[in-house]
Amino acid sequence: MSVQVELVTKIYGNQKALDKVSFGVNSGEIVGILGPNGAGKSTLLKIITGFLHPEEGTVLINDLAVEGNSLEIRRQIGYLPENNPLYLDLYVTEYLEYVAGIYHLDKIRMRVREIIGLTGIEGEKHKKIGALSKGYRQRVGIAQALIHNPAVLILDEPTSGLDPSQIVEIRQLIKNISTNKTVMLSTHILQEAEAICDRIMIINKGRILATDTPSNIKALANMGGQKILIEFAETIDLAKLINIQGIIEIRQISEKSWLILGSETDLRPLLFKFAVDNQLTLLTLTKQESSLENVFLELVK
Repeated sequence: MSVQVELVTKIYGNQKALDKVSFGVNSGEIVGILGPNGAGKSTLLKIITGFLHPEEGTVLINDLAVEGNSLEIRRQIGYLPENNPLYLDLYVTEYLEYVAGIYHLDKIRMRVREIIGLTGIEGEKHKKIGALSKGYRQRVGIAQALIHNPAVLILDEPTSGLDPSQIVEIRQLIKNISTNKTVMLSTHILQEAEAICDRIMIINKGRILATDTPSNIKALANMGGQKILIEFAETIDLAKLINIQGIIEIRQISEKSWLILGSETDLRPLLFKFAVDNQLTLLTLTKQESSLENVFLELVK
């Protein structure tokens, strides 16, 4: 287990930012931490990296406790904070050589060339960081997090504020560099977590509400049955409709459209037959697919 968090609690004043949080992350796994603003995502990542200390609980990185082993832990972790603090007056190559020197790396210039190629900033390496677009600044931030070849990579909101094309590029970069690393990233972009993560943790008010693969998390939306949107051109007899076997509940959406909540059995053939038998014109008959967004909203509201 690359990262092991056990019963971690963090308190700010009268507020519990984290409340007895426990989980593990395996080597080579990409785990996304989802939650609304103020859920505790950044606090959790800062505790894992050793920048904050919890009131209770322990964090282990490759079986080494973060508490009391700060320098050794930081050799094993690469960290991109949410605000990506960079020295804007330094040139890209100059900055990365400076960071490599902090880690006392051998063959610094060779390593900087490697990491510049890996993160796709070859064309920007002679520019000052302050002259880069936000997308390239994020790449430089990821480059500094990778410069010492850490086993664990921690990314806090890595695509925050980027345009759609930059988001796609950074997602692909994270995928490319994760082949032999454990990656933890926080985000409130559901599509991002679904696109690149092996596992998702949904957190709110300092507690983990769910943790599983994206597909299994999405399947939670179908627990207890199915949802079917149906719309007719005519007014219907609701008493007849609700008598169809397998329908649990009917919720009105508009004057002539309804959301049918039913059992596991597909109700669409029965609903189609109902329309035919009652000489009704079907405008819509759609099974509502489960989505990560549906589960997320249900859990955090």
